[in-house]
Amino acid sequence: MSALDEFRETLSAANPPEGGDLALQAIWWAGRGDWTRAHECAQANEGDPDCDWAHAWLHRKEGDLGNARYWYRRAGRPTPTGSLEQEWAEIATALLARPLTVLGAENIRRDPG
Repeated sequence: MSALDEFRETLSAANPPEGGDLALQAIWWAGRGDWTRAHECAQANEGDPDCDWAHAWLHRKEGDLGNARYWYRRAGRPTPTGSLEQEWAEIATALLARPLTVLGAENIRRDPG
C-alpha cells in the first residue's frame, strides 16, 4: 500500500494523524471536505512553500482563481490545469515523501511507494 493510500485511510478518523505539520494537516482537512479548517492550517504558516501550495489549492477549489494564482506564485509553483483531485493527490504525495521533521509522525509512512 502506498503512503498516499495509507494517508487516505486516515481521512475516516476524527482528527489528522499526530505529528503532521500544518501543510499536511491542511491537505488532510481538505480531504475530509472541511475547507475552513484546511484554510486555517494553511494560513497559520503563511510563507512556508508547502502551506502556500495547499493554500493555493484551496482557493482553486473555492473557485477564486485570482487568489489561487497569487498563492501558487508564493509557493513557486505553476497554476495547474489538471483536476482538483489529481492535484490534491500530488500535494499529499509530495508532503508525505518529505523527510520526517516532526516528532510523532511515524504513523504515516513517508516513502513514495
